[in-house]
Amino acid sequence: QLKLVESGGGLVQPGGSLRLSCAVSGTSGLALNRRAIAWFRQAPGKEREGVSRISMSEGSTNYVDSVKGRFIISRDSAKNTVYLQMNGLKPEDTAIYYCAASAYRSTFDSRLYDYWGQGTQVTVSS
Repeated sequence: QLKLVESGGGLVQPGGSLRLSCAVSGTSGLALNRRAIAWFRQAPGKEREGVSRISMSEGSTNYVDSVKGRFIISRDSAKNTVYLQMNGLKPEDTAIYYCAASAYRSTFDSRLYDYWGQGTQVTVSS
């Protein structure tokens, strides 16, 4: 079983920055370096949406249009940790942010992510 633990959420003013971390531990039938790790978010009353994902092997990244140019996803393979640097935060970024692991490296379909963290709250407000 893989265990994913998010941290770094909090309250920030519009225009501010936060860095989320997703620490991955444990083992599964598929090595972590053959997986993708993605960040999803879910705001109250809205569906969960994929925000960004990274391939743990080659490091290729993808972003949803609404965060392109503001968010940066990265990985530290030695620490089995994925980061989401969030800059220029807007009130509409307010949500619970989850990291998740998938055997598929080119999708934001949450049904294809088999391990999930517990989530961390991000609130953007003045």
